[in-house]
Amino acid sequence: MFNFGKLNGRIDSAFNPSAKQRKFIMPVTTIVSILLVTLLAKFGIINNYIQTIIVTICINIIMSASLNIVNGYMGEFSCGHGGFMATGAYVSSVVSLILFKDGNSITGNALLPEGFALIGFPLSILIGGMAAMLVSLIVAIPSFKTRDDYLAIITVAANFIVTTAINNIPLVGASRGLMGMKSVMNGMADVIDVPWILIWGLVFAVLSVLSIYYLMNSTLGKGISAVRYDEISAEIMSVNTNNMKLIAFTFSSFLAGIAGGLFAHLLGFINPSSFGIMKSTESLVMVFLGGMGSLSGSVLSAIVFTILLELLRPAQIWKWVIIPLILILIMEFHPEGIMGSKELPQVFPWLKKLFPENKNQVRPEVAREGGAA
Repeated sequence: MFNFGKLNGRIDSAFNPSAKQRKFIMPVTTIVSILLVTLLAKFGIINNYIQTIIVTICINIIMSASLNIVNGYMGEFSCGHGGFMATGAYVSSVVSLILFKDGNSITGNALLPEGFALIGFPLSILIGGMAAMLVSLIVAIPSFKTRDDYLAIITVAANFIVTTAINNIPLVGASRGLMGMKSVMNGMADVIDVPWILIWGLVFAVLSVLSIYYLMNSTLGKGISAVRYDEISAEIMSVNTNNMKLIAFTFSSFLAGIAGGLFAHLLGFINPSSFGIMKSTESLVMVFLGGMGSLSGSVLSAIVFTILLELLRPAQIWKWVIIPLILILIMEFHPEGIMGSKELPQVFPWLKKLFPENKNQVRPEVAREGGAA
């Protein structure tokens, strides 16, 4: 039988970077990886189909990791992530079309030349994320006194409210949908011919994962986790649980809005049916598949799930039977998911040497003891 412990020990003894080197290993590796993928795409080694899958993986990583903040780290149960994704998708699309698309269905003429999208595109994605955050704020405040099944019902209702509202707004195409976002990406490529949606997909995915990592390993993140272990005890220890819920829920929705903006510009066409309850179910499947409260698990599950969806594409409508079935089977037979509540450095200790030391990080066994107490 293969001995992972012995392999970990050998790698651990052979690989021993200094504290100064550890600060630069992951940033340099990430930047080099993004540049390498961009060059491979630029010279046609990675074709358009593979690029689309990579960007879809990035979008799903953002969706899975962001929902894990609420459902995993905070221990609540949100089921309406697709609604916040829809908000980000439509708002970012409207902003980019108004600013950079001549002949758009909203204002007719663009306010700025298409070349300005090099700067304006990431800003439009962020504006979409902030719009999703505002919508989540409207949902979050009246939901403070609810938990578990009741919060799930409220978020599902919010998902339906958002998609139904969009269905009845002719300015953004209503049920017919909204298109033209591809021309914004093409305008950027006319200035500098590189696969911009691939680049920004990778960049936003990396930034989202990093932001969640630093949030959950900060003092604020410990307050969010305290709600999961024992909300009453957390309040006794002077943790403002309402603020923790608000921060977790709105930040999670902000990231979902960013994912929606990338999704809209990747496809170039969106309609309300793209963000129904099945889109929220996909996010739930990824969270449960990866492991509740595991950032590494969210990344791994997004990769596995996206590839699985591509393999099931010939099944057409049957994949919408298979996806919920996967969720049921995971919760019944393997509820801890791929990683459980662990991170990759806990499974492979030598990976800790790739990251700078985080003095705020609390050992999982200490957190569990605190929760049990």
